[in-house]
Amino acid sequence: MDIEYVRSRFIKHFDGTTGSVYASPGRINLIGEHTDYNGGFVFPGAVDKGMIAEIKPNGTDKVRAYSIDLKDYVEFGLNEEDAPKASWARYIFGVCREMIKRGVDVKGFDTAFAGDVPLGAGMSSSAALESTYAFAINELFGDNKIDKFELAKVGQATEHNYCGVNCGIMDQFASVFGKEGSLIRLDCRSLEYQYFPFKPEGYRLVLVDSVVKHPHVEFLRDCTMEMLQEAKAEISEEDYMRAEYVIEEIQRVLDVCDALERGDYETVGQKMYETHYGMSKLYEVSCEELDFLNDVAFDCGVTGSRVMGGGFGGCTINLVKNELYETFITTAKERFKEKFGRSPKVYDVVISDGSRKLV
Repeated sequence: MDIEYVRSRFIKHFDGTTGSVYASPGRINLIGEHTDYNGGFVFPGAVDKGMIAEIKPNGTDKVRAYSIDLKDYVEFGLNEEDAPKASWARYIFGVCREMIKRGVDVKGFDTAFAGDVPLGAGMSSSAALESTYAFAINELFGDNKIDKFELAKVGQATEHNYCGVNCGIMDQFASVFGKEGSLIRLDCRSLEYQYFPFKPEGYRLVLVDSVVKHPHVEFLRDCTMEMLQEAKAEISEEDYMRAEYVIEEIQRVLDVCDALERGDYETVGQKMYETHYGMSKLYEVSCEELDFLNDVAFDCGVTGSRVMGGGFGGCTINLVKNELYETFITTAKERFKEKFGRSPKVYDVVISDGSRKLV
């Protein structure tokens, strides 16, 4: 993310003045997919790609917002009936409204923003945008009276109430609570969390984007495989497979946490492959391109690989030894293009800090 570029666009569009600059990251989820809404564990981390926004109060009751990436400008008021039509602007409007509901005296401001989170790749660009503005508004208008838990909930409520997405809390939580060099085990039932070290010396964390854009898509956590087996005759084969995946995936998150505390990245990689198999064959939310990339990773000796995000498109996340990196990337690009007629996109990511003020 380029602070100076965002600042130059802000100066151009808003009378040569400058404001404060804030940033929030996108996220990866190393393991633990489709477990959040089943009350289980997830294991995300913030990454070094996200959103940057420059913001300055303008003394009015209007927000003047410029999306640098989309080259689109929108103005809107702060009352419920002022919701903008542009989908990107509704994220900012929704955050303003949710902060107002929590007692923050939000006033008008000028803002320009840009990001380097790949859109539609399962890295939660929307959560990064929401977290950036929640963090900024909390400082500029709220004297930091809203705590970090509530800031994450502001982003989630924005999705629910203004963007029509009934998402869980993981994406916003990771964006706000991210910590450099650590992943976060989040209990989606109690919202208890714990940091685990993720400093894989000799490995790289690589996302390979299939360029297939996925659609937006009580608790199984307390069920064991033994209990599921007992109920097998009473449920459909499809329901059995879905439940089997969720129960095993919840346990995999805990297994990966234990492995990281031992510095055992080979076990981490094995569990990632198990997750991909489960998402592809049991939960059935993969696609041909993602399965192909997973197979290429295995053939190249990649330590771990799996579909990341809700499925049906997006990226595979890969834990790659440094000495295999160039071979894997070259092979993945060549074989994918030969098979599908287009090249995948590749992103190196590093575990990073959460929402913060930059300038």
